[in-house]
Amino acid sequence: MNRRAIILIGALAIAAAVAFAGWPRPSDLRAFEPAEMARLETAMWRDYYEERYPALFYHLYDLSRSQFGFSPFDSVRIALSAARAARTFQPTRSRREADAALPDLVTYYGLLQQAAPAAFDVREAAQLELDWWQARREAFSPRSYGLTVAEVAALTYGKPRDDPALRQSGIERAEAMGYRDTRGRTMTDQDWSEIERRLLGACKLLKAAIAGGWTGAKKPRPRPGLSGCLKSGGDQYFATTGPPKR
Repeated sequence: MNRRAIILIGALAIAAAVAFAGWPRPSDLRAFEPAEMARLETAMWRDYYEERYPALFYHLYDLSRSQFGFSPFDSVRIALSAARAARTFQPTRSRREADAALPDLVTYYGLLQQAAPAAFDVREAAQLELDWWQARREAFSPRSYGLTVAEVAALTYGKPRDDPALRQSGIERAEAMGYRDTRGRTMTDQDWSEIERRLLGACKLLKAAIAGGWTGAKKPRPRPGLSGCLKSGGDQYFATTGPPKR
């Protein structure tokens, strides 16, 4: 095989790889599997606290690809913006300093919007996300910032903000965060397993809410003009995957 043929084959292989990475794919924020989402969220929380940023990026990428169906290229962009926001926020000590994370959060939610069931205000979602990060750091109760977590989910998924299932999901997610905060640096493998168990409960509630399958005392009320979630999570992500308070 001559040199020209080798170069041609190499160029075709690179072109094919680029096309595969960037080719548009059907993505959907509602497509996640609760158990896998809880596993990935727990891994991301642990990565953040142990300052394993390459691992955090990988798990964010994996979540975007496997749970929401984004292309490899978009998954990289989502993971980068989320990881940058978390890393920027981590050393801040005031609301003013924390605002430095907002541009990356706006980028993050702008990318997620492609897979949302309805258009939403990207900047509002990013600001609410940052609000609950800071509220958690300022030692607000889990129930208090959990309601803000739920607001982000409602906005992202086009659901009413007073949807009882979303509110309960946000509170349970926040209580899992509170569990971690109480233990701090003494967290054990068993504690992380407990976090995953709690997140699984929150993810199941979220899945039921966006599928219209809530069976609590009150049923979600329909909201005209919106079709029927994620920090967390993530938070979500970032609503399903929002970074811990440190």
